[in-house]
Amino acid sequence: MPSIALPSKTLAMVQTAPRKLEAQDLPIPEIGDADALLRIDACGICGSDYEQFAGVLKTPMPVIPGHEPLGTIAKIGDGAAKRWGVDVGDRVAVETMLSCRFCPECLAGRYHLCRSRRIYSYLPLSEPPGLWGSYSEYMYLDPNSIVHKIDPALPPEIAVMFNPLGAGFRWAVEIPRTGPGDTVLILGPGQRGLACVLACRQVGADRVIVTGLAADARKLDLAREFGADHTIDVQNENTKQRVRELTDGRGADVVVDVSSYSTEPVTEALDYVAPGGTIVLAGVKGFKPIPNFISDKIVLKEISIRGAIGVTSTGYASAIRMIESRRVPLEKMHTHEFGLRDAELAIRTLAREVPGEESIHSCLIPGRD
Repeated sequence: MPSIALPSKTLAMVQTAPRKLEAQDLPIPEIGDADALLRIDACGICGSDYEQFAGVLKTPMPVIPGHEPLGTIAKIGDGAAKRWGVDVGDRVAVETMLSCRFCPECLAGRYHLCRSRRIYSYLPLSEPPGLWGSYSEYMYLDPNSIVHKIDPALPPEIAVMFNPLGAGFRWAVEIPRTGPGDTVLILGPGQRGLACVLACRQVGADRVIVTGLAADARKLDLAREFGADHTIDVQNENTKQRVRELTDGRGADVVVDVSSYSTEPVTEALDYVAPGGTIVLAGVKGFKPIPNFISDKIVLKEISIRGAIGVTSTGYASAIRMIESRRVPLEKMHTHEFGLRDAELAIRTLAREVPGEESIHSCLIPGRD
């Protein structure tokens, strides 16, 4: 069984209560023929990290957060090496979800909707071997993991963007089947909104429009740099009127909501979308009801509404091709990196709880404390 020299313990940031992370030294487990250990190179941070940190997701505790793992294979069983096509020393991007592979959803190719799916970072320490999240120096790779090789020469803070970029390809392109000639309206200019811009440009969308708040001025500027034709400040412009103007009165073929918590964009999307168009809802709202949602608009315009949960292998593959091409200045999206012990600061920075700091893409990098 190939491996590199391993310590007996790993530093991990463990969530023990809402808004409480503790540094702990945890044992590194033995592995068998079908699993592996990953040395974490970087862990991306997104809005779901804040929801988990705040207790909104009600995940079991104690738990190691971190569901965007990029790392190097440190030890691997022979069966796993053969099945995944990787070996010790290879850098891999790890998919978030673990599926059973045999339920009707898995067999139909919808493995992200597996009836017994598990998700990295939401499995507690009490479930052996405990190292289920990437707020850690090392992480356990379950036999049902899906991994993607990625260029080890890339800076880790850039390579770890495979997750948000994968979301951009799946949410803004694959689900609504965006292609040449389409007009796409993206509600929210965060890292996944910007990823949607890049994905839509990659497949030849004709027009891309992005909305945001006044506080998002920097992100809206970057959206234009990444290829958005127009941006709209929803606090200082009449968004409905601007969308009509920019689409010659027709509306957008595709509307993608990647805004978080705010319910207004869901209601407003019904006015923004063109007859026969598609709305993709990917931004979670904390299980709040949607006020003033008029379903007749869906009927009269024959609107398709699709939910989007997570990313699947094709989205990740498209993202990794974009990253490895080095043709897109992704470094402009990366704003912050933190050591493991600063995980709480990283989450609070992303959530705009740190005065004077504006995060777009942030990540944890072990060893940079």
